[in-house]
Amino acid sequence: MVPYGGFWWRVLAYFLDAIILNIASSFIGGVLGLGVGMAMFGIDADVVTGAAVASSVAISFVVSWLYFAGLECSRLQGTLGKLAVGLVVTDLRGERISFLRATGRYFAKILSGMILLIGFIMVAFTERKQGLHDLLAGTLVYRTRDPSSVYDSSDVFA
Repeated sequence: MVPYGGFWWRVLAYFLDAIILNIASSFIGGVLGLGVGMAMFGIDADVVTGAAVASSVAISFVVSWLYFAGLECSRLQGTLGKLAVGLVVTDLRGERISFLRATGRYFAKILSGMILLIGFIMVAFTERKQGLHDLLAGTLVYRTRDPSSVYDSSDVFA
């Protein structure tokens, strides 16, 4: 039996992902020159600052969403942080999740965080180590480097 990905493994994976995302967002912001390009055209400094902040937040949000949802539904079944610590994301049968389910899981994480992080803390106390976002999306996180080792081929109704 493959163990579920516990709370501290998932925290470590998230810290690694946060580092990767900060580097990526900084690079993208630098390449796009947010704020600098508008200042060159003589646009008011307050407008430049507001537009740069809004653009930066929007880009970071989209990059974060595509990073988490895209990698968790890929054949890797996990973000780079999850892969580094040996975690994979599956559906309840141990199969790879769809992009739609991964997107739902990503947005459910916002709810997990909004309720004083209780949705994340649930991982430490639920039987299958599921956070609120996992329960809502119907996903499990396993501690393995081989996603095929968690596939449950048994028929529930047999």
